[in-house]
Amino acid sequence: MASLSGTIYIGVSSNLIKRVYQHRNDLVAGFTKKYKCHKLVYFEKYGDINTAIKREKQLKKWSRKKKESLINNFNPIWKDLYDDLLE
Repeated sequence: MASLSGTIYIGVSSNLIKRVYQHRNDLVAGFTKKYKCHKLVYFEKYGDINTAIKREKQLKKWSRKKKESLINNFNPIWKDLYDDLLE
């Protein structure tokens, strides 16, 4: 998730559509609400939660520059991908 100012949030969920909806509508107190991280700009899918959590922890340790590069390679214009999930 990202804000219009470029703040990046990394999280894990077993239901991406529901979780993004919660973040977009400020239904969850915390970082995404405080920093208005409402755009889904990157995501990865995993078959099991343990692998997803391991990847989340890995990404959280990365530098901002490395995270931006990952997003830019996947979504160069940082388009909000939420509507694409709903199709």
